[in-house]
Amino acid sequence: MQFKQTLIAGAAFMAMVSCGQKNENKNADTAYRNLLSRANMDTTVHPGDNFNLYANGAWLKNNPIPKSKTRWGSFNELQENNYKALRTLLDSSAAITNAKQGSTVQKVGDFYRTGMDSITIDKIGITSLNDLLSRINKVTNENELINEITTEHTQGIGPLFSFGISPDDKNVSKEICQFGQGGLGMPGREYYFDKDDRTVKIRDAYKQYIPKMLMLMGDDSVTANKDAKDIYNLELSLAGASMTRVEMRDPYKLYNKFNIDGINKLTPGLDWKTLLTNLKVTGQDSVIVGMPVFFTEVSKQMKAVPVETWKKYLKFHLVNSMSKFLSSSFDTTHFEFYGKIMHGQQEQEPRWKRIMQVVDGSIGELLGQMYVDKYFKPEAKKRMLELVNNLQQTYADRIQKLDWMSDETKKKALTKLNAFMKKIGYTDKWKDYSALSIVNNDYVKNVLASSEWEYNFELSKLGKPVDRTEWGMTPPTVNAYYNPAFNEIVFPAGILQYPFFDGNADDAVNYGGIGAVIGHEMTHGFDDQGRLYNAEGNLSNWWIPADSANFTMKANKVVDQFNKIVVIDTNHANGTLTEGENLADLGGLNIAYEAFKKTKQGQGNEKIDGFTPDQRFFLSWAQVWRANTRPEELATRLKTDPHSPSELRCNTPLSNMEAWYKAFNVKPTDKMFRPENERARVW
Repeated sequence: MQFKQTLIAGAAFMAMVSCGQKNENKNADTAYRNLLSRANMDTTVHPGDNFNLYANGAWLKNNPIPKSKTRWGSFNELQENNYKALRTLLDSSAAITNAKQGSTVQKVGDFYRTGMDSITIDKIGITSLNDLLSRINKVTNENELINEITTEHTQGIGPLFSFGISPDDKNVSKEICQFGQGGLGMPGREYYFDKDDRTVKIRDAYKQYIPKMLMLMGDDSVTANKDAKDIYNLELSLAGASMTRVEMRDPYKLYNKFNIDGINKLTPGLDWKTLLTNLKVTGQDSVIVGMPVFFTEVSKQMKAVPVETWKKYLKFHLVNSMSKFLSSSFDTTHFEFYGKIMHGQQEQEPRWKRIMQVVDGSIGELLGQMYVDKYFKPEAKKRMLELVNNLQQTYADRIQKLDWMSDETKKKALTKLNAFMKKIGYTDKWKDYSALSIVNNDYVKNVLASSEWEYNFELSKLGKPVDRTEWGMTPPTVNAYYNPAFNEIVFPAGILQYPFFDGNADDAVNYGGIGAVIGHEMTHGFDDQGRLYNAEGNLSNWWIPADSANFTMKANKVVDQFNKIVVIDTNHANGTLTEGENLADLGGLNIAYEAFKKTKQGQGNEKIDGFTPDQRFFLSWAQVWRANTRPEELATRLKTDPHSPSELRCNTPLSNMEAWYKAFNVKPTDKMFRPENERARVW
């Protein structure tokens, strides 16, 4: 089940997306001592040997990962405070059983209440899906099969492939239908073909998981095991035609625009005119297909695989996608594989947290309105805008001083930088959910209704001007992102809080925290992907070839640095997969530091709690990244996450910064020391 089909074409600060609350005001002393507490440090470690352990070592030892988590760090601590705030809003809404029908309180309260009613959900079991399963059972031929797949898409279920509406990368003033690969039960093609021990174990477990789910659906063991093999083999064919995550980092490879006749010729057996009609798309003469090879394989498998096998595949994937919303037997079985085996999570989160995440993912702007009314303070937005403008000017200064870029390309880079749209806090134009009906007695019905509403919302964009006011994250989200199509940097209210941001903290803390986040998102506009988009957001090469070659040479130095790092077992970091995030971390930290040096504190030498201003800046950066991660989660992220592990995000950018070496007197004999000619600097 995919809740939000809004396509964010950019990069987020963190892979983990959660919810946020602004902390109560603290005096400056409390703020900086809480964030940069010596009790969290391990001063027996030399800062030049492992700065992450120096800054965070005691915290890492004293904060084991809770059983319900796969990772525990500063983001999680912040998240827990925010969850309490959102729970208060949800509990109070759910307690109002006579709220006006159609009101925000009614929809939020009934959605949350039905999700919390596990007794009713267990009684209902799988029967909420009976109509959908019965419809699949009635399929008798290939045409009816395609009709079923597209019908499920219109209900927000999204089987076999991905589909959404987003701006045309080469004409971002126009919305267009976008198709991509999908249809797999594991995170990507790597899990079907990689041969390392961890992946093999996950693959074997998945082959056992499929029949378990089929038996819960009513099959006997013999039938379930036979059908499971057919389902897996079909997925294997789809995986073989899928692009890798590294390949998908190239936006030009994903930009494949076809008219209807053109895509029909490439995928014999798929009638795209009928397919679009079934998807409720009208008046469109072209589509963008991210992975044409995948759809060629789909058309091949449509004819090669018996309809009965396809029906088994669709039923399994329907129930698998809905398992978290069904009775405990389905929910638990789903968690045993995707939680425990895939990520190492020992036990599920409390139910209220899981339902809260569903509400935020389904009707997040309704919950978001309640959130900002109670917890977001306007002065935070004002101070944040000041920081953004300061860093933007600093970035401009740095671009003008680059010795590897021509004046012509610099001019275009500055035009793009100055054209950044800045979104802070929350949207000025809330989504209208009046057409969405939320009932008070059926959780699955509410999940499906909100998914279908989201599909129709996306579809309604066709034929209209692109709405650049739209947000891709809800207000309580603790994250930030850059969207190249809009050339925008976005900071939801959730991240505008301690430890990233506190109006009463000293500048070193704020610039080392939220300042680096701002610089990070700005740098995404000029990373290996973002630099391919111009100031208007169009995919367009605005670089002089020599400048482009210089950028690639400098960026490759960052890629090579990460490729050399062994993270777990014998597995190295994937510097190519994580290139954009690593460039953004390096650029963001440098920009934030230079901006900090323009402040009164940054220009002074006054110590606070024994630390110089520069030391406090780098300690603030480091303590944002403190985290313990389960090995299973770490291994999964190495394959799927474009972000590097937390320790690498802390240490590696620092090893390229002369100011860090000076602040902590790092010597050539220290383990993190990097000779000057091996240090990377791009932006």
